Amino acid sequence: MTRILPHTDVLITLMGAPHESDLLTSALRLTQALLDRGASVQVWACGYATMLTQRALGDGKPRNLAAWSTEYPSTSLVVRRMLDAHPGRLHWFACRFCSDDRGAVDHIPQVPVRAPAKYAEHVAAAAKTFHLGVM
Repeated sequence: MTRILPHTDVLITLMGAPHESDLLTSALRLTQALLDRGASVQVWACGYATMLTQRALGDGKPRNLAAWSTEYPSTSLVVRRMLDAHPGRLHWFACRFCSDDRGAVDHIPQVPVRAPAKYAEHVAAAAKTFHLGVM
């Protein structure tokens, strides 16, 4: 099946540390700021960043004993909400090799898994590319 990638203004590549955990905030803020300014954005999750959109994370994190009544969303819920809020302007992809290598094989339905050989197509479909994290 041939996938036609939409042209986007920016491709953000998350290369793992520190963007594989709750330290993802700076990448999410950058993505949201671009969307708020009308840009279209692709996110390519690589390395342990592929863990961020796992269905097993559910919608929330375990309760915080210091703030028992406060609910904290999981990273997969945050990503899902962003995708739902910006249809056609935000696209999130996970690297198949990195996902398989880390056992991250059950992403939320909104996140397609792509072969690493397809990454160049994503770069070509974006006007600008940012790499965040370690390589």
